[in-house]
Amino acid sequence: MDFQLTDEQRAIEDAIGQIMSDFGDDYWLERDRDGGFPEEYYQAMVAGGWLGVAFPEEVGGSGLGIADACVMMRAIASSAGAMSAASAIHMNVFGPKAVAAFGTDEQKQRWLPPIIAGEQKTAFGVTEPNSGLDTGSLTTKAERTNTGYVVHGRKVWISTAQVADKILLLARTTPKDECERGIDGLSLFYTDLDRDYCDVREIDKMGRKSVDSNEIFIDALPIPADDLIGEEGMGFRYILQSMNPERILIGAEAVGIGQEAVRRASEYANERVVFGRPIGQNQAIQHPLAICWAELESAWLMCQKAATLYDAGESCGAEANAAKYLGAEAGFKAATQAVMTHGGMGFAKEYHVERLMREVMIPRIAPVSQQLALCFIAERVLGLPKSY
Repeated sequence: MDFQLTDEQRAIEDAIGQIMSDFGDDYWLERDRDGGFPEEYYQAMVAGGWLGVAFPEEVGGSGLGIADACVMMRAIASSAGAMSAASAIHMNVFGPKAVAAFGTDEQKQRWLPPIIAGEQKTAFGVTEPNSGLDTGSLTTKAERTNTGYVVHGRKVWISTAQVADKILLLARTTPKDECERGIDGLSLFYTDLDRDYCDVREIDKMGRKSVDSNEIFIDALPIPADDLIGEEGMGFRYILQSMNPERILIGAEAVGIGQEAVRRASEYANERVVFGRPIGQNQAIQHPLAICWAELESAWLMCQKAATLYDAGESCGAEANAAKYLGAEAGFKAATQAVMTHGGMGFAKEYHVERLMREVMIPRIAPVSQQLALCFIAERVLGLPKSY
């Protein structure tokens, strides 16, 4: 078992580091204050070919795996950009995995190259206001027509919908009461996010202002039959192809933010002198940061394991949930400790650690709660009764 990054992965880290060095503290502080999608950064990632890191070469991708994407996303998050930078391209890395796995050759050629080339941005339309994490209770309906489907419903917490051209949309094509399980009868579409039929309303939130979150009201959105992915009613199964990578990547991003927080805290602790000595000489400062380092390293190992299993086509649900859980916990603890290490200055925006703390809250909440990740492990690994 090799715990070292490959030469190719180290090259990924170096290349990402070069890009991120052009977008420093001032750039992301301005985005945090004023909002607005970080288009300059996004285009720099496009120019480097990074949006296609985990997609097949025949559609313009790099043909690498989720393990390599984890290295990339951790490198992005362990910079001044933190979750804002990661989220700006996050959906493009994991979301279309369902298309790559279950789409027809025609669909792959039609949809994936524009994403990789940065010509189209995509939103991930699953969560609804009244179902939350209970995907089987989705009520957005896709009704058949002579030419395809027409959709009515609502989605919430949809990232990048303000700038997205397309949406990967999960909708019910068979009423729930006619299905054996709630997760049956759901179908997956990749289609235009047409503003003539979709009212996209941005949600004002505590962090990551430059990457919008939205509620979408869908009123008679027409979807061509050719925009259905795979078989009707199999959408939940297909979406799992994106959900496990999402959990793994979120874990890696949280680790990256935590590592950046520890770096900033250690730098400050070496420079800040109180009572005639740097505060980093005090074990009350040293030990919490050392614990954070150890926990972040442990979480990163689980991210690597989960990604390796996914790339090998092995079952990785428990590991993906564990990677998300451990990364989110370690990242949040590290960012909090960074604020405390800075003392009063940790509360000041100019030192940036308060922004890291706000942004690293996201992995603890999304794409699944910490508690539900533990429920999955308890049920699937430990054999305990389902609790929800």
